[in-house]
Amino acid sequence: MNDDPLLQPFQLKHLTLRNRVMSTSHEPAYSEDGMPKDRYRAYHVEKAKGGLALTMTAGTAVVSPDSPPAFGNLFAYRDEIVPWLLRMSDEIHEHGAAAMIQISHLGRRTGWGQDDWLPVIAPSPLREPAHRSHPKPAEEWDIERIVGQYADAAERMQAGGMDGIEIEAYGHLFDQFWSPATNRRTDAYGGSFENRMRFPLAVLHAVRRRVGPDFVVSIRMAVDERMEDGIDTPTGLTILRRIASEGLIDVVNVIRGNIVNDAVLSDVIPIHGMASAPHLDFAGMVRAETGIAVFHAAKIDDVATARHAVREGKVDMVGMTRAHMADPHLVRKIRLGVEHTIRPCVGATYCLDRIYQAGEALCIHNAATGRELTMPHEIEPASVLRRVVVIGAGPGGLEAARVCAERGHVVTVFEAMPWAGGQVRLAARNPRRKDLLGIVDWRVAELERLGVTVYYDTYADASMVDGLSPDVVIVATGGLPQRPELEAGDDLVVEAWDVVGGDARLHGDVILYDDDGTHSAMTTAEMIARAGARLEIVTPERTMGVDVGGMNLVPYARAFNETDTRITLNQRVRTVRRVDGRLEVEIGSDHSPHRATRTVDAVVVDHGVLANDELYHELVPGSTNAGEIDHEALLDGRAQTVIRHADGRYRLFRIGDAVAGRNIHAAIYDALRLCKDL
Repeated sequence: MNDDPLLQPFQLKHLTLRNRVMSTSHEPAYSEDGMPKDRYRAYHVEKAKGGLALTMTAGTAVVSPDSPPAFGNLFAYRDEIVPWLLRMSDEIHEHGAAAMIQISHLGRRTGWGQDDWLPVIAPSPLREPAHRSHPKPAEEWDIERIVGQYADAAERMQAGGMDGIEIEAYGHLFDQFWSPATNRRTDAYGGSFENRMRFPLAVLHAVRRRVGPDFVVSIRMAVDERMEDGIDTPTGLTILRRIASEGLIDVVNVIRGNIVNDAVLSDVIPIHGMASAPHLDFAGMVRAETGIAVFHAAKIDDVATARHAVREGKVDMVGMTRAHMADPHLVRKIRLGVEHTIRPCVGATYCLDRIYQAGEALCIHNAATGRELTMPHEIEPASVLRRVVVIGAGPGGLEAARVCAERGHVVTVFEAMPWAGGQVRLAARNPRRKDLLGIVDWRVAELERLGVTVYYDTYADASMVDGLSPDVVIVATGGLPQRPELEAGDDLVVEAWDVVGGDARLHGDVILYDDDGTHSAMTTAEMIARAGARLEIVTPERTMGVDVGGMNLVPYARAFNETDTRITLNQRVRTVRRVDGRLEVEIGSDHSPHRATRTVDAVVVDHGVLANDELYHELVPGSTNAGEIDHEALLDGRAQTVIRHADGRYRLFRIGDAVAGRNIHAAIYDALRLCKDL
């Protein structure tokens, strides 16, 4: 019998959970028409296949039309959700896992200008900074209606085959009532503790009556809101003891903090560069003080920390939610004794930021997550083996080599630098972002396991590649920094890469001209500011770091605030001239002819990258396909069969920034969807 604490079963009422690992409720925004259709179902079923005990769906399923979805939420208020839930829960159960679902009314944590255009409601007309709607105070008829809608939704979830439900109680309508920070009412639902508890207790009683005593009911609760006038720890514990003693809940999913803006949200859901498992001891205290079963998740992204959490009695079930986005087969690999092959969560939080940026959660370095219907998590062997040469060991090249080697092909990699990583290694020069190296280190270890030959410090040319008689050549040579177009002074500026790489050390007054809006400029600016220079960021965009998501923008904004960095929006650097040993910089807007000048000691520019494609073009004449990719076949998941030159010696493809400047995820996705069919 395995004595690993993570692999021990846990009994929750009638429900036997096969181990102590779960994925907590979150909203990947994969819903269609508010329903958990094929993409949504496949995402959760994959984790069940991967061995976890419990996957919690939705984050959150909304109980009412006047709780419009802020992040692709499911519609728990519609009867048609039941068959979709049944199909999902049945498939999860077939693979031995349990399924729960979170329900809620978002209250003020949403916007009014979508779906049915109903007004946002809350206990009091206090605007939440994150979602910015001005809510209407809930009237008594609203309260009565919503209590009934919670019960109706719970009944639908039960009919959908769920093993339990979870009530969201941090930052949503439910706890907006019991928190004095958000409840300024003077009627029967505000003021005293008892009055503030009236609505949430009514919801819990209605739900329990509807689902019965044997159905699992959890509450995901900010036991301490860590905000002025909010619920503090003693009050939170009092609430928990009361609702548990009345049989209203069976488990608490412990949260510490609040989510009213990006800054405090990043304390609840920490990103890379922040402490691991910062609220684990707090969760353990809640468990010890109340005796209630405890779930908890907050940057518990490695197996060692998860194992410690269970072994030391901090939690009953450990949530490894983002870790499962990186590797949904995490538990299976623990059980097989190969946990060293688990793809690590690097805390980049591309998953959360991507929801707000583009309406879907994606893992920065697992391109199959969220694409289970078309992309494999486990690579199938090829029927015909090939000799594959990959040029470049950045994230795209490493992924291409890994996937090809998993297919069984004989793979050789050339890398011009003495190490792997490409631009990831450059980004990790920012000490706060060093966890990104996990993207590289995992793949390097996988290539060693798979027997891939890698030549470092080797600048490959066409004759060297041709000499290996490859069947397939994949060019992953990345990109090189390009400068923005200036009217004058192009020769006087410094590239962002030189600053981050340590070749340029700046002092005095510095302008960073961000004409790209990505992490590259932001991390360069952070490093300049932290080094003591007086920095001004100039960008033509309407906001700073326009392509950096809200969660990741927090530490940048903190650094700029703490260093008195000046942020100048809607402006471009037009000219740079040397005057009396310094630089005179003229800036102007796209919106008017007016210009202003600055006198500084250095100008740093970031305008993204241009494809480093010289070798690719040298290889095109010797290829059968002239480098062409059949997009229709690629998107349909079929192998590439283009032939333009029948006498060619190899098939040739390029991926990642060697095609055009994009990001880490794009390079890895390029590699996976091309190489899975080679």
